[in-house]
Amino acid sequence: MSSTIVITGAGQRIGLALANDLYQQGFQVIVSYRTEREGVRQLRSLGVTCIQADFSSQVGIETFIAQVKQKVTNLRAIIHNASDWAAEKNSHDFGALMQQMMQVHVQGPYQLNLALAPLLQANDGMADIIHFTDYVAEKGSQKHIAYAASKAALANLTLSFSAKLAPKVKVNSIAPALLMFNQGDDEAYKKKALAKSLMGLTPGEQEAVAAVTYLLQSQYITGRTIHLDGGRHLV
Repeated sequence: MSSTIVITGAGQRIGLALANDLYQQGFQVIVSYRTEREGVRQLRSLGVTCIQADFSSQVGIETFIAQVKQKVTNLRAIIHNASDWAAEKNSHDFGALMQQMMQVHVQGPYQLNLALAPLLQANDGMADIIHFTDYVAEKGSQKHIAYAASKAALANLTLSFSAKLAPKVKVNSIAPALLMFNQGDDEAYKKKALAKSLMGLTPGEQEAVAAVTYLLQSQYITGRTIHLDGGRHLV
């Protein structure tokens, strides 16, 4: 029987690329998605288990956990990719904004890790938890203050869970900066954004896929962060 990997937030971009790649590698894949998209329909047609779950609510987190437990008795990995990129300029309720960011980026992974840890420990062989954090977790962000703070908290969970679950479960983070542009980004923005890194390019979601594959294959890395930022810290 194939090993099972859970990916949160797999309806588009990095999560969708990960789900496709891991499915092609032969894993059974369970994904969460917040909004029905073409990517979700594509995954469903392949045989990927797609569960609608909004981690901005406690009910959404608990329902997803319950459904995963109903479907499998062990897990090879949990990849936390679900995210919400909200900015202070679009909010009039900063308390609610911070609560929302912490709910999605911290409460969700925290509760999933604790609830599903027995399934990871029941895996035949080593298991993994991978948190997708962000470059701004270390640098901060003037425009996305609550977002950056919540991603920093998620990075800290990596430290606690790696110590708690070792040696059976490795726990690591991947911190990307700009891997790809959004549809509609203009040329002026693209030029300015590319100048922020030494490499001056957008490598695409496959850079994240390669990092995940590396962590899954490693037997020795835990409690660490892989930085996918093109050398931004040196610019």
